[in-house]
Amino acid sequence: MSSKKSKIASGSIVILIGSFVFRIGGFIYRFIMSRLLDTAGYGILGLTLPFQNLLTITANGGLPPAIAKYVAQYSAVEQDDMVRQIIITALKIVAVTGTIGAILMYILAGIIAIDWWHKPEALLPLQIVAVMAPFSVIVGVFRGVFQGYYKMTNILITRAFEQVFTIVFAIALVIIGWYVAGAVVGTAIGFMASAVVSVYLFRKQIWGRLNRRHDPHSLKPNRDKVFTLREELGIAKMLIKFSVPVVITGLAEMCLYDIGTIFIGVYLASQYAGYYTNASAIARLPLIISTAVATSALPATSEALSLRDGPLLQTYISQSYRYVGFFVVPMCTVTIIFAAPILALLFGDAYTPGAGALQIFVTGMVFFTIYNISSSICQGLGRPFIPMLALIVGTTVELILSVLLIPSIGIEGAATGTTVAAFIIMIITLYGTFKLSKVNIPVADFTRITMASFLMGVILMLLPKTIEGFLMSIILAPLLYALFIAVVGGLRKDDIAVMYRFAGKFGPAAGILRKLIGSLERFAR
Repeated sequence: MSSKKSKIASGSIVILIGSFVFRIGGFIYRFIMSRLLDTAGYGILGLTLPFQNLLTITANGGLPPAIAKYVAQYSAVEQDDMVRQIIITALKIVAVTGTIGAILMYILAGIIAIDWWHKPEALLPLQIVAVMAPFSVIVGVFRGVFQGYYKMTNILITRAFEQVFTIVFAIALVIIGWYVAGAVVGTAIGFMASAVVSVYLFRKQIWGRLNRRHDPHSLKPNRDKVFTLREELGIAKMLIKFSVPVVITGLAEMCLYDIGTIFIGVYLASQYAGYYTNASAIARLPLIISTAVATSALPATSEALSLRDGPLLQTYISQSYRYVGFFVVPMCTVTIIFAAPILALLFGDAYTPGAGALQIFVTGMVFFTIYNISSSICQGLGRPFIPMLALIVGTTVELILSVLLIPSIGIEGAATGTTVAAFIIMIITLYGTFKLSKVNIPVADFTRITMASFLMGVILMLLPKTIEGFLMSIILAPLLYALFIAVVGGLRKDDIAVMYRFAGKFGPAAGILRKLIGSLERFAR
């Protein structure tokens, strides 16, 4: 049981470390692009990002979470034949959806860039986005398989190849004069590299296991179980039934992130899209935490459901919310206080006009991280309709607020719309999750976390709001937060156990970290 209980923590730590590294890589990409391109060109790049996300979500058809759920579910009861056929059927589905998505994106590029935005310079970058579809769907399928098998390291490897190739080729192509189109082509090359690595890891580590009596390098199914067309259509129906609300949820989630950016393109000059793109990128940093936990929460809750283990399910859900709140709330507090110097440090003084939007946006991301966990748990419990309905409501609210607020108060209006919408979807999904799982909301834990973050913030407010002040806060904030979280009783014994395991991954620094953790242990409940 103890090993099972550690799946949320161990899987989340792997994803967390990788996500943090890759987020830094993402900022390196933005940092370099914001300097290689002028503010207008960077704004055009920012306007293409929502459509890159849109194409990835629609082409994958919501299948990766469905694959993760059913791979975890059937592998837990050792039905390898079902796992194998789920993967094969999913690949056939995305071959169709990827092709359709690429064609539609290419056709719609002119309508969006010229007829709607009145920005002809965005036409070619949007057309290049279509090239990503065939490779993004392959990556999506295999990442879903890796997630279902808890092979989180493989997910990180594929992301590493994607990011490294993206950065290297984007920089090279922009330097030789391809401008914004070069940056987008670099992203397409990144997906190509990631697809190749995904296939390699899958064939090496998983496919042979599913075909023990046959050639592990052959993609032909194990003949011990041959699925009829009717059976395969049944599997396709099962995947699609799960994935339809997931893809609707993904589209609504993408809209929640990007409606503001899209309407900034309609109402404001290109450079404002650049300001908002960078503010949005920083505000989404807390999603590193929630995504890491959510990635482990989906297959873990699915497994607990499959095993009909109520106490284990309650443990998984409680841990998920606590781990997210423990880190996200203080991160957002620091970001609100030092919004302007953070933008100046990462992107230059030219992008500090986005500070007001960042302060509003990051508040919304606190709400969104909690939604992110709730959504993953609902999917793992087989109820993806709950986050789907919540996002439809929230996205509708944001759409209305964006149209009303962006023309009058600019990018701050876009951030306000996102924050209000995020609060609404958080409330809806929290209610649905706890009603479905019968697990109580950890109100007391969140109260202690909020108190500790507030006390930390009060002291950090005394620092100068400069780059130097922000760098000082990076050192002081963890110490202050650790002190206050201990004082208000926000630590548990299992938190200390996780910290010790986490410290063991830091090599020579592990001894120092263990001593610091030991000083907090006596405060743990």
